Amino acid sequence: MENVRVLEIKQSIFADNDREADKVRSELKEKKVFLLNLMSSPGSGKTTTLTRTIEQLKDRLRIGIMEADIDSDVDARTIAKLGVRTIQLHTGGMCHLDADMTRQGLQGIGTDELDLVVLENVGNLVCPAEFDTGAVKNAMILSVPEGHDKPLKYPLMFSICDVVLINKVDVLPYFDFDMDKCREYVHMRNPNAQVIPICARTGERMEAWTAWLEQQVRAWQNEK
Repeated sequence: MENVRVLEIKQSIFADNDREADKVRSELKEKKVFLLNLMSSPGSGKTTTLTRTIEQLKDRLRIGIMEADIDSDVDARTIAKLGVRTIQLHTGGMCHLDADMTRQGLQGIGTDELDLVVLENVGNLVCPAEFDTGAVKNAMILSVPEGHDKPLKYPLMFSICDVVLINKVDVLPYFDFDMDKCREYVHMRNPNAQVIPICARTGERMEAWTAWLEQQVRAWQNEK
C-alpha cells in the first residue's frame, strides 16, 4: 500500500454544476454507493478523523477514500496504510472540487464493491461550500482552537452541512470555546444539522459519529 496512485483532476467543463451533481448522485444510487463530502479548514483534523472512522467501520463497510489537495500525496499515503482503497486527487490549483471533478475521482478510484466513499475536500471554509460535488451528505469539522464563532463568519459552509464535528475537545480547558454558543450558531445557519463533539486523536466520542455515518449509508442503500 506504499505506492499511491495520483490522478490529476481538471476543472469542470459543465456550466450547470448542480445538474451534473444530480447525475452523480443518481449513478451512485444505482450502485448503492454512499458518497460523503468532508470539509474543513487546514489543520482541523480531517485526516486523523478519517483514520479513526476507518478503524471503526472498515469491518462493517467497504470504504474508499479520495484525498483532494492542490499538491502532494501525504494524506493519501497515510490513509492507504489502513488497507482501504485510496486515491489522491490533485486539483491543479483549484481550491475546491465540483461535480465533474468528483466524477473523475470516482472513475479513478472505482466504485465497484464499495459501500462508502469519502471525499476529503480541499482544506478551506469558503470555496468547497459553493460547489455541489454530488455527495449524498456533507460533513464538516470545526476544531476547538478555531473558535466557536466560525458559523457566524462562514455561514454558507455551515448551512449546507448535514453534520458538524467539533474536534479536539480534549483541549477545551485551554481555549475560550463555548460549546453551547457553537451549537446555537450552527443551528442559526442550519436547524437540522447534527452537532457531534469528538476527539479524533484519542478516539473520544467517535462512536456517535461513526454510528450516524453507518446509519446514513444503510438508509441510502435500502431506500427505494
